[in-house]
Amino acid sequence: MKKPQIIALILIAIATSFFVLNLDSGGSYGSFTQAKNKPDNEFTVAGELNQNKQIVYSPKVNANYFSFFMHDKKGNEMQVILNEPMPQDFEKSEEIVVKGRFREGKFYAHTILLKCPSKYKENNAIEA
Repeated sequence: MKKPQIIALILIAIATSFFVLNLDSGGSYGSFTQAKNKPDNEFTVAGELNQNKQIVYSPKVNANYFSFFMHDKKGNEMQVILNEPMPQDFEKSEEIVVKGRFREGKFYAHTILLKCPSKYKENNAIEA
């Protein structure tokens, strides 16, 4: 083999190794139960806000502490801690997606995404 071919093969091997090692770095979708059972792994959990429990956010005390309770898609409830300000219109969200890890009986999220109600929902009545 020629020197350029050997270099190309080495670069391809390095790129493939990098891709395989980082394949699962984005975390896994799952439930709070799965996150609790695998605290070393990062999970993305989708669910709904528990409207019956208190939302803790006091920007005058700590603007980067936000806590709430949510149910995952399987109905499991857990307290979620986010070290960021509370997102605008949080209480109006239809669905919440949090990304983080289970620790000390709580889910510590570093990312939160909200699905808010659409203003373009179809009307029940169809005009003819």
